[in-house]
Formats: sequence, C-alpha cells, structure tokens
Amino acid sequence: MTAADHSSLPAPETAPPGQDPSRDGDLIPFRQAVKTWSAISLQTFGGPAGQIAVMQRTLVEDKRWIGQQRFNHALSYCMLLPGPEAQQLAIYIGWLLNGTRGGLAAGTLFVLPGVVALLALSAIYVGFGTTAAVTGLFAGLAPAVVAIVAQAVWRVGRRSLTHPALIALAVASFAALALFAVAFPVVIAAGAVVGWLLARLAPHTLKPPTAHAAEDGPAPLIPDDALHHESPGRRRALRILLAGLLLWAVPVAAVAVLTGAGSVFTTQGLFFSGTALVTFGGAYAVLAYVAQQAVQHYGWLSAGEMVRGLALAETTPGPLIMVVQFVAFLGAYRDPGALNPWAAALLGALLTTWVTFVPCFVFIFLGAPYIERLRGNRSVSAALTGITAAVVGVIANLALYFAEHTLFTAVDTVTAGPLQVAVPDLSTLRPTALATAVVAVVLIFKVRWSVLRTLGVSAALGLSAALAGVPGI
Repeated sequence: MTAADHSSLPAPETAPPGQDPSRDGDLIPFRQAVKTWSAISLQTFGGPAGQIAVMQRTLVEDKRWIGQQRFNHALSYCMLLPGPEAQQLAIYIGWLLNGTRGGLAAGTLFVLPGVVALLALSAIYVGFGTTAAVTGLFAGLAPAVVAIVAQAVWRVGRRSLTHPALIALAVASFAALALFAVAFPVVIAAGAVVGWLLARLAPHTLKPPTAHAAEDGPAPLIPDDALHHESPGRRRALRILLAGLLLWAVPVAAVAVLTGAGSVFTTQGLFFSGTALVTFGGAYAVLAYVAQQAVQHYGWLSAGEMVRGLALAETTPGPLIMVVQFVAFLGAYRDPGALNPWAAALLGALLTTWVTFVPCFVFIFLGAPYIERLRGNRSVSAALTGITAAVVGVIANLALYFAEHTLFTAVDTVTAGPLQVAVPDLSTLRPTALATAVVAVVLIFKVRWSVLRTLGVSAALGLSAALAGVPGI
C-alpha cells in the first residue's frame, strides 16, 4: 500500500458515525485528540528525551495511533530542524491525525503548561525573592525525570535499533557526544551518511523485523506505509510561509511601533527571533550563547539567576528552551519603560515565547508533506534511519547529562587531548535526589506505574524533604 492515502485507511472505531476521515482530515475525533494531547502536555518533563518517551508510550504503544517506523521517520525529520524537536514531533503527529488544526492543537498544548508554570514561578521569584517550597517540589520531580529518560532510552532503542550495525551507530553517537564533545549537527549528519552507506553496502541491516509489530498489539491507525492525503505544492507552501512570517513578525513590529525601536521588548523580540533559527541540537546547544548575551551584553539578569531559571525550566513541563521566557520576564520587569513592571514582564515573556515557537509550526507545515512523500525514497529513508539510530545515542547522552546534574551538585569537565568528559564530583552527591531517583526507577520499571503517578510521588518526596529542612534539596 505504498501509494495509499488516508481515504484507504479504515475508519477508527472511535470515529463518530458517518464521519469521513478523508474529507475533513480527522482520523480520530478532534475532541479525543485534544484530550490526549492535554494529558501528554502534563507529562512533558525531562527535556526532549522524557517528552519523546511520553509520546512513544501514549501514541505508539498504548493508543496505537501511529506505527513505530512512522514515528521514527517524523522524529528524524524534526531532529534536523532548529527548535525543540519534541514539540515539532507533536505538531507533525497532530497534523497526521487531524490535519492543520490537529498540528496547531498538539503544538500549542505541548507548551502551554510550561508557559503557565514558568510564568507563575517567575512571578514568585520576582515578588518574593525565594522559591524554597517550590524548589523543593520540583527538586523531587527532577530525580523522577532521570527514571523517565532512562525508560525513553530503553523503549526507543529497543524498537529502533533492529540490527547490530544500528546499535553500533547509536553507541558511536553517544560516545561522540559524551566523550569527545562533537557538535550535535555533526553527529546527526554522520548518522545520515552512515544510514545511506548501509543501504548501499549492506541493505539487510536496515530491514525492520517482521514479527515485532505483531507482538506489540493491533495494527496502528496510521500504517507505516500509508501516505498523508495532503500533497505538497508551491501555492500551499507560499501560503503557509506568508502566514507564518506575518504571525511571527507582526507582534514584534507592533511592539516596536508602540514602545520604540530601542525598548527592551523590541530588543527581546528581535534577539529571540534570531535564536529560534539557530537552535540546532536542542536548547543546550544555544543556551550558552543566550546566557552570555542576556547576562553580559543586555544585563537582563545575573549569571546566578540564569542558572536558577535553567533549573526551573528543566523541572517544569515543556521544552527546555522555555528558559528564555524566564530571561525575558526578569529583563522586562527591570526595564519596563512606561509600563507597569508586572505588565512589562508579562508582555516580554509572552512575546519571547511567541517568537520562539511560531517557527516550529511553520517548519512542520511546510516540510511534512514533502517528508511524507520521501518515505518511499530508499536513499532518504536510509539516511533518516541512520539519523534515528544516532538519535538514540543523543537521548542516552541527554539522560547522562540530566542524571549527572540532578544527582550531583558539581560536575567538572576533564580534558585530555580530544577527550572532553563530564565527571561529577562524588563528594557533592545529593542523597535525597538519589533516593528519590531509585524510588522512581522501581515505580516505573518494576511496579509499572504511570508517569503521572510516579511524578506525583516524587514531587511529594521532594516537598516533604524541603519542609523538613533536609540539606542539599
């Protein structure tokens, strides 16, 4: 069924009577999709690794809305784009299931809890100068995220690394990042080249196992070999590009007209518009530049406050790049111009969030129809398979990074020739964090609790430790 479109797919059991999925683009009822994306959005802790794990479990394994190969193909494309890859993956899958409105709903809901949570925490930080209780709450969440990310590495790797050659590629990608500090784009590009070479020299290494899907349950709603009904075209691309550019630029232009070209709002809008286009490799790849400019050049906050903002962003739902909202909130509050400081902080934070995430929708809506058609191209599919294997190594490296910075207070970088290894200071181990992480691992892997229940228990442990005055929270 390589040339099939969505009209050839069986209507899902949950579709209302008489609904034609091929006519309105809905493969499942839109309300059901919104409900599912809302539930996913409340579990998006742990950066891209944890977020991908949540979507993997919910959409591929539990609901069977999308096949594993289709999921991997979309993820590989999103890894090539600037911006938060997990949110872009949500937009892509939302578009597959419910068309444009599905992509808009999935992408918006994916970041909404993080926007609200970080706004609240930013206001508490500015208004009260301390977030001890809140920090304790999220200090309990962070170790649980270590367990969630570990589960992501296991689940994604088990389903994607179907041949020893792909396992070797994943291990090499992990080593390149963790031991040699190779740039993320280089690792992804190398994965694509290796995948292409494997297809030419050893094509059997890229063939998916035949019995794996059957043992996982019923066939997915969107088969791996079905094409999306929306065809790419020049007029469609031009329409999306024009609409996206207008939505992206008009708020910045309006702020410049109303508050002046030199206001903090205009400066933030332009600065973060630029960073949204260069965030290849996820938030970690660009945060060093953001921190340098925000602290040293613009003076929006101090270096210590940048670290606190990063900690809050790491333990709130949504993409880690959300830390830019915290940066903008503090910067606008301290330089409000003619506005009330609180109103200025809200305006700066929301404008920054807008210009950071609008490009994600444009990239997916523009490129997804082309990527769908390229799934039949052996060379492109092989390259994306190589990228998927490399991504497993990337997620494993993120898991290591998150574990080190969650379980230890200090992590040093040891350099020896080409080696650049992050080594935690064992004397700075956080016993409470370690104990919470062990509890979370048992709950997820042994007891098989849901992510939400595990996060709830972990948050309660962290809050209890903070209220009891346990040091090192």
